[in-house]
Amino acid sequence: MASVRDETFNEISRMLDSYRKSAAPITTETDITRDLNLDSLAVMDLMMELEEKFDISIPLNLVPEIQTVGDLTATIQKIREDA
Repeated sequence: MASVRDETFNEISRMLDSYRKSAAPITTETDITRDLNLDSLAVMDLMMELEEKFDISIPLNLVPEIQTVGDLTATIQKIREDA
């Protein structure tokens, strides 16, 4: 049985598929800006999509700390747990 964290990661990975530039798999170590080549506007668009999908609000002060898909997964999990 998949954990809630795994389900969150899987959903984020599905959402990031449209941003992926190569056939490399998306892992927790995938760097959002470097590996997926997302600029700041694309990152903000992604954050809005994630907020809508997970029915959360990601504080803007946390965005600069989110470097990898693993960071993003952990941040979303923490926000959901604290809600």
